[in-house]
Amino acid sequence: MSLLHVLILAIVQGLAELLPVSSSAHVILAEKLMGFDPSAPEMTFLLVMLHTGTMFAVIVYFWKSWKKTYFSTWQDFKRQAFYVILATGITGVLGLALQAIIKHVFFGGASSFEIEHLFSNSKLMAAALATVGIIIIIASRFDGKQTGEINFKRASIIGAVQAFCLPFRGFSRSGATISTSLFLGISRQKAEEFSFALAVVLTPAVIVKEFYRLIHSQGLQSSQIGHLMMPSLFGMVFSFFAGLAALKWLSSWLEHGRWYLFGIYCLAFSVVVLLVS
Repeated sequence: MSLLHVLILAIVQGLAELLPVSSSAHVILAEKLMGFDPSAPEMTFLLVMLHTGTMFAVIVYFWKSWKKTYFSTWQDFKRQAFYVILATGITGVLGLALQAIIKHVFFGGASSFEIEHLFSNSKLMAAALATVGIIIIIASRFDGKQTGEINFKRASIIGAVQAFCLPFRGFSRSGATISTSLFLGISRQKAEEFSFALAVVLTPAVIVKEFYRLIHSQGLQSSQIGHLMMPSLFGMVFSFFAGLAALKWLSSWLEHGRWYLFGIYCLAFSVVVLLVS
C-alpha cells in the first residue's frame, strides 16, 4: 500500500467518521475499489489507527464544552463519568453477547470465526446503512423539542444501541447514538457531547484489540510492525484534520435542523454499496 492510498483512506475516514454516515462503510468500499481486502488484519489495524486520529479530533473539538459539562465541578465529573462508564460497559457486554450469537447461529460456532469476517459482506453493510438512515430520518422529527439530560435509564439505552454498531459496518455509531438521544428527549448539545464522549472511551479498547489481532494472526516481527505503523501514523494525522472539519459540519447541521439529510445520504449510499460491490 502506497502513501497515496493511505492518504485517500485517511481523508475518507476523517470526513465520514464523525458524520453519521458510517466511516467504516466508506473506507471499506474505498479499500475494495483500490483492490484491498477489508477483513485483512493489516487493513483493520489501519482503520483503527485512522479512528485514533479522529478520536484526537473529538477531544480537541469538544474540550471547551466538556469542561463546562463534565469538568465544571467534582460532582458533575463523577456523575457524567458514571454515565459514560455505564453506557460503555453495557456496550461491551451486549457487544460480546451479540458476537457470540452471530458466531454460533450463523457460523456454526467455528473456532476460526472473527467478527471482522463480516466486514466484507456488502449486503449486510448496505442493510445496516439503510437501517441507520431510517433511524436518523425518524429521529429528526424529534429534533428541536428536547430539553432532557443524560440519566441512568437514558445512558443505559444509548449504550445498548451502541452495541449493535460494533459488529455491523455501516451502522453508524454516531448516527445511532445521537438519534437515540433525540428519541429519549435529550437536547441536541448533550446528545452530541455524550455520543462523542463514548467514542473517546471506546476507541482505545478497539485499538488494543486490533493490535493484538494483527500480531497474533500474522506472527509479525518488530520490523514488520514498524513497516505497518509508519503509514498508519501518517494516515492518523490526516484523519485528525479531516475529522475537525467533519465535526464543524455535523454540529452546524444538527443545530440548524438538518439532521435528516444525513439519513437520506445513508439510504442513498446503501444503494451505491450494493451497485459497486
